[in-house]
Amino acid sequence: MKIKDRVLLGIIAGLTGNLFKTIIDEVSVKKKISQRSFRETAAGVWVNKSEASTLKGQFLGGLFDFGMGSLGGIGIVHLLSKTGRDHIITKGILSGITMGSAITSLLSVIPQNKAKPKDAASNLSYMLSHAVYGIITTAIVSKAGHSSLFDAKPVNNYLEPTELTSEEKSLSSSDK
Repeated sequence: MKIKDRVLLGIIAGLTGNLFKTIIDEVSVKKKISQRSFRETAAGVWVNKSEASTLKGQFLGGLFDFGMGSLGGIGIVHLLSKTGRDHIITKGILSGITMGSAITSLLSVIPQNKAKPKDAASNLSYMLSHAVYGIITTAIVSKAGHSSLFDAKPVNNYLEPTELTSEEKSLSSSDK
């Protein structure tokens, strides 16, 4: 069963993509590639560095992180609705890295954030995990979304569309 609601599809895809991002982030921290988890960095906006590493701080950062993942998923649904479901790997990497860069930059410039990493390895790890987030989220949107979400509407009501929609193509191919 395909999902027809753009917001619900974005939330589901974004949460799933963020789960994979979090796993990569945790591996990066455990292997000492990254100084601190993305959740800890996010929590550092609201609480001090020592509290950001506690269970409560991690939970706070996780809520922020998964909320942003959901919003990113909704954005990806709208992107694919406008541009189509082709080149999902490229669109996913670009979306994930762009979103990750924007969030990481925002978290870094907030003066009260004391838990921000300043080393290249941590920030590169964040970008890699966000690229994976984008790929997974875009793939889920593409596969789980109903085809009607991705059909381009005519530019105006005066001209007939020059191409068949995906639904019209599937109907005409099933008639054969």
